[in-house]
Amino acid sequence: MAAPEAPAPSRHRRRRAQEDRPPRLPLEHGGKMVPFAGWSMPIQYKDSIMDSTLNCRSAGSLFDVSHMCGLSLRGKHCIPFLEKLVVADVAALKPGTGTLTVFTNERGGAIDDSVVTKVGDEHVYLVVNAGCRDKDLDHIGKHMEEFKRREGTSAGTSMTRGRCSRSRMLDINGSHCFLTRTGYTGEDGFEISVPSEHAVDLAKAILEKSEGKVRLTGLGARDSLRLEAGLCLYGNDMEQHVTPVEAGLSWAIGKRRRAEGGFLGAEVILKQLQEGPAVRRVGFFSSGPPARSHSEIVGASGEKIGEVTSGGFSPCLKKNIAMGYVKSGSHKPGTEVKILVRGKPYDGVVTKMPFVPTKYYKPT
Repeated sequence: MAAPEAPAPSRHRRRRAQEDRPPRLPLEHGGKMVPFAGWSMPIQYKDSIMDSTLNCRSAGSLFDVSHMCGLSLRGKHCIPFLEKLVVADVAALKPGTGTLTVFTNERGGAIDDSVVTKVGDEHVYLVVNAGCRDKDLDHIGKHMEEFKRREGTSAGTSMTRGRCSRSRMLDINGSHCFLTRTGYTGEDGFEISVPSEHAVDLAKAILEKSEGKVRLTGLGARDSLRLEAGLCLYGNDMEQHVTPVEAGLSWAIGKRRRAEGGFLGAEVILKQLQEGPAVRRVGFFSSGPPARSHSEIVGASGEKIGEVTSGGFSPCLKKNIAMGYVKSGSHKPGTEVKILVRGKPYDGVVTKMPFVPTKYYKPT
């Protein structure tokens, strides 16, 4: 079998690129559009980022995630193949359930984070970051060819792109959709994969039926929401030199995977699990101006102990929050630090995350 090539952009994506103008619905709602990973995306709508953040927590938000890259892996060897690339125990998932996972490299670093859903024993569905799309597809394709050569061409694993998988399809507003319970805000949320030709009608129906409570929400509020929830943004809080253990994602490494390894970088990651990492991702409250990415973190004796990776003002807490990496030993909650903002030191303190308590549904 030939290695799968990175799929071409959809007709909808090509049309947007050619005409260089955003779709009509965001403009009708006052969308302020910005370039994002090859797409035109709203940074905010009529509401301010502050108001959008608060409304999401109190009433709900509707986000456009059509820029994300959905992939299906199919075949009787698709799960063993995927487990060579990610840290999750995919085999242990029940059909119709999923988990956050991390694609790792040979050094244990994070190539990308992803949500993987086990549709069935011969079908898994992945959603990866738009900005990592080409890198992820190349990585998966390269290792798929190696896997097929090693296992023989009868391995029968294939990769296709699409926002919908064929598991747990529901009829929503007259369209066949794939519904998953997930989110990036700390609130209990749903992701709806809908055929592109029906997306606008579905969005309008959701907004209308909520009687104005649910509002279209852009990238600005999405960032403040995910920061309040203590969630990583790839490219800021996760990079190819950062391991899942250092990023505070050890919980995503399945118990069987800890015992057996078998994924890229397992030797590095399993050693860190046993001995502890040299650096750790932590949260901060800080005074003064909000700390931003690359702000230096200084310890009690004046030495640099780390760096902020994400930061801003929390609309819900009405105070500055940030997260970043510090040397182990300086990671305990209550540790006092100085954070340099434009060269001036301000008081900061390590705090537990999430900053705003999550409200995920948990079955009893």
